[in-house]
Amino acid sequence: MRKSSRGTILALTSVLLAGCALGPDFHPPAPPTTASFTKEPLPESTETAPIPGGEAQHFLTGKDIPGEWWTLFNSQSLNSLIAESLKANPTLEAAQDALRAAMENVRAQQGMYYPTITASSAASRNKESAVLSPALNSSALLYNLYQAQLSASWTLDVFGANRRQVEALQAQADAQRFQIAATYLALTANVVAAAVQEASLRAQIAGTEEVIKNISDALDIMRRQMALGQISGADVAAEEAALALAQQNLPPLRKQLAQQRDLLTALAGRLAAEEVDQTFELESLQLPRDLPVSLPSKLVEQRPDIKIAEENLHAASAQIGVATANMFPNITLTANDGSVATKLGQLFLPGNGFWSVGANILQPVFEGGTLAARKRSAQASYEQTAATYRSTVITAFQNVADALHALEYDADALKAAAASEAAAQRSLTIVRRQLELGQIQYLGLLAAQQAYQQALITRVQAQANRYADTAALFQALGGGWWNDPDAAAVQEAGR
Repeated sequence: MRKSSRGTILALTSVLLAGCALGPDFHPPAPPTTASFTKEPLPESTETAPIPGGEAQHFLTGKDIPGEWWTLFNSQSLNSLIAESLKANPTLEAAQDALRAAMENVRAQQGMYYPTITASSAASRNKESAVLSPALNSSALLYNLYQAQLSASWTLDVFGANRRQVEALQAQADAQRFQIAATYLALTANVVAAAVQEASLRAQIAGTEEVIKNISDALDIMRRQMALGQISGADVAAEEAALALAQQNLPPLRKQLAQQRDLLTALAGRLAAEEVDQTFELESLQLPRDLPVSLPSKLVEQRPDIKIAEENLHAASAQIGVATANMFPNITLTANDGSVATKLGQLFLPGNGFWSVGANILQPVFEGGTLAARKRSAQASYEQTAATYRSTVITAFQNVADALHALEYDADALKAAAASEAAAQRSLTIVRRQLELGQIQYLGLLAAQQAYQQALITRVQAQANRYADTAALFQALGGGWWNDPDAAAVQEAGR
């Protein structure tokens, strides 16, 4: 390229460097000023119950969340299943691929900062009309033409349209990076929840089988008493109906357990026929006793969904700058340098070269209101995204408050359920003893059996709720992904 063209480009480059990016500069929203998640202060500890899972839990305000929070349940089976799921579940891989695509979009837009340079060559056989002036200075009408050319075009980002577009795409990529964290958190929380539900179903099945055995034992006694003429056949038939009713509860529970096993297998990234080896019982899970509760001001920095909403807000803000810059002049520099000859061997000889430099300024004058409407649309989209961000924050704080309230009242419920089960079991023992001695009517036995069955299932469900809601609290607080090297490695793998 000739010296004069280079000088022109360098001079206009100074204009580019002095340019500014129009539109608002983004600043993250301030975190909520509230000092607590709930209206009432958290209790120092929850109630206790004299059964596994009935230990007191303590809320440690201001403490950070451990990265591998699920290890607090002290279950090797759970730890190994989560490790398998993090390696094989395709949702994480999909999120990483989406991040790579977003980052490539950023790099593609960054390429617009630089000149576009193209090289071209052409060869043609030409015949001119004698009526017209010959194209060549030799006046030959039949000739070959060979041409080589280097062209450059550079659109100067004087008003920052491209910078704002890069900013918007970078914010979208950052949102996708936090989407990986959200996927990571959801996967680990779903595995824990599914494991707890499996343990609950196994306990409910075991409890139902115990009730069925108790009814069967009572039925044997009643049949012997009927044979001795001590009770009527109607009482035996009623107890047989009670047995059938209890047995009727087993198939739905077993169906749920089978489906829960399918869910755990799918979370581990396997087909249903390749069922995972790990199984879960409530007794094999340890209830975390110390529960770190982050400060409310930290929640907006920890929850992946809030960070995603913040980056979406950032992208919407940058789009206002893009729409604003599009209303201002667009400056493009062009340059061409090449050579032309009628013989290939003479293509690069002196005197056959040509060049040109130029500049183009395009200023919208009348667009029928299109550009102004696009700017107003970008501003409206920003306000919409800001409202979505505020809604996300409100929902996040609600999630934490719900989990804290659940844990407080779960402990109360388990204490009551354990006491109810113990009382129902004592009552059933007494009634069965009376039945053996022939001192009770059938209706008393039926009532005792039904009360014990209901109390047992209620206790199991209350027991499982404490584990499930503990996991829900860790998830609501963000899951500690920022403290987990594996989560960070998953994010970096998507870059």
